[in-house]
Amino acid sequence: QVQLVESGGGLVQPGGSLRLSCAASGSGTIIYGMGWYRQAPGKQRELVATITGGMSTNYADSVKGRFTISRDNAKNTVYLQMNSLKPEDTAVYYCNADIWSPPGWRKDYWGQGTQVTVSS
Repeated sequence: QVQLVESGGGLVQPGGSLRLSCAASGSGTIIYGMGWYRQAPGKQRELVATITGGMSTNYADSVKGRFTISRDNAKNTVYLQMNSLKPEDTAVYYCNADIWSPPGWRKDYWGQGTQVTVSS
């Protein structure tokens, strides 16, 4: 079985910081690209940041300079450090991972989401 378990969401004031974590479980898996997406009420899910197996990163324009995506391959975990948070960052954040697993399938997996609320 492959599962993505998210943590780190919560309520924070504007200008504050949060760090999201997403750990992939499952034996014998290989994780390729990983990323974070978010969905605000009444909005479509949008890309926040991605990171490749080679550690190349990509960010949405709205979060550049404020968010940092990173990964720890030994822990099969992707992180999203969110600084200088704004009310418009409020959304459910979902992690995503491109994973190969036995007996030979490679596909995207999604976490169940973690709520981030930025409000004074």
